[in-house]
Amino acid sequence: MRQIAIYGKGGIGKSTTTQNTVAGLSEAGYKCMIVGCDPKADATRLILHKKAQSTVMDLARERGSVEELEIGEVLLEGYRGIKCAESGGPEPGVGCAGRGVITEINFLEENGAYGEDLDFVFYDVLGDVVCGGFAMPIREGKAKEIYIVINADAAEEKTPVKVIPVNAPGFAGPKTWATG
Repeated sequence: MRQIAIYGKGGIGKSTTTQNTVAGLSEAGYKCMIVGCDPKADATRLILHKKAQSTVMDLARERGSVEELEIGEVLLEGYRGIKCAESGGPEPGVGCAGRGVITEINFLEENGAYGEDLDFVFYDVLGDVVCGGFAMPIREGKAKEIYIVINADAAEEKTPVKVIPVNAPGFAGPKTWATG
């Protein structure tokens, strides 16, 4: 199973890029899962054909703890059988959103979401927040491939995005990007 983390600042197009990539892989016959790691919880909207799904953190807050949740409540199936989960986050201004990512991934692992039938797992991760929880897909060795979605021209907000592979810690992008 290939586990891939897609990072990018909010609003850059990482969720749209991730969902379109996963939809294409599923069209090609691959079994995929998207793990939304953003308090905005929009990583699975297109795949599920709805505005938002219940998140791990929202349901845990309602029930009192994550131990009260069932995997079927937070791991939904969307387009072509793509599995979808969203971490969500704390109430705005209260708590740590990165903690939601840690809670979600641990819950999915403990409840068998990462089955042998999966070919790809994509972590859609907010990349402009300084918080250790958002680094979990990398830090814990979950994702073996990391890509950063950036704007192709920092001066123009409406330009196409670039997806940059990151092969080593601290590597910001390919030499051609850095030099123009």
